[in-house]
Amino acid sequence: MHIKGLLHVNINCSNFERSRQFYELLGFELLSPVPAEGQGSVARAVGFEHYRVRGALMKHPSRIVIDLLEWQEPVSPPAPPQRLNAVGIARIALITEDIDTDVAILKAAGVELISEQPGEATGPQGSTVQFICFRDPDGNTLELVQL
Repeated sequence: MHIKGLLHVNINCSNFERSRQFYELLGFELLSPVPAEGQGSVARAVGFEHYRVRGALMKHPSRIVIDLLEWQEPVSPPAPPQRLNAVGIARIALITEDIDTDVAILKAAGVELISEQPGEATGPQGSTVQFICFRDPDGNTLELVQL
């Protein structure tokens, strides 16, 4: 294998505009729109003969890139929020330098927090790590971590 890094994380959403605004709250900016239709080898590479989406690549100043997509054809019914102990990718953890301020911003924006206050754990070399999980508009779990 010759993997050099992580290119992006794909996040499917039920309403692109609503989710775009949510991820902008987290500091992501529009990088480029995603082509609205896929067919031929492009569609087959993701398991379809043809598809339509509304979406964009969004980049955070920390260089994290997400591929935010609202699938218009084929449409999938919304899935219930996944429990954090379910098999699969459970959450995306983002590093913060000021968890208290960021939690206040999330609360003011009406974001669903999984707990009222950050948890604390022992980190590397006895350091304290604070973290809190929250959900995007479609119930996907994200986490803020202050090292």
